[in-house]
Amino acid sequence: MKQLQMSNSEVTEIEEADPYQVAQTIALNALGPRAKSRDELFKHLKKRGTDPEIADSVLDKLELYGFVNDLEFAKAWRDSRQRAKKLGKRVIAKELREKGIAQHIITEVVEEIDDEVEYQKAFALAERKFRSISHLESEKIYQRISSLLARKGYGHGITSQIMRELIAH
Repeated sequence: MKQLQMSNSEVTEIEEADPYQVAQTIALNALGPRAKSRDELFKHLKKRGTDPEIADSVLDKLELYGFVNDLEFAKAWRDSRQRAKKLGKRVIAKELREKGIAQHIITEVVEEIDDEVEYQKAFALAERKFRSISHLESEKIYQRISSLLARKGYGHGITSQIMRELIAH
């Protein structure tokens, strides 16, 4: 990859450029590696020294053009975290809150998770863990599997149901 070398005068010229244009460039560059929520971008712009009013204006324009969409971001985040990390509703909701997503969007996105699909993912996770610790006493097995499922965001109800099913096998 070719490195971009800039002189001090070129850096100064960019810094003295239109602050709106600079903020827009910063925001677009931040979107390069992965999608981000509006709040993440706002915090990034503030950290880079952008005036909050300019940041809001840039983000409004990016929303208008479809570069920033918290609902689509939240859906993509949910799908990714379910697929890759096998996370449950609670942890996904917590992560979305940390990313500054509005509660009504979080509720909508999390409610779209099918309970049966969530159960199947949790069961597969528990079953894999069970195979590796089946030699332990039942109390330790229950403790380790319930801890794993809790860390992944699955509720006590699902954990209890899975444990009954695993023990029945």
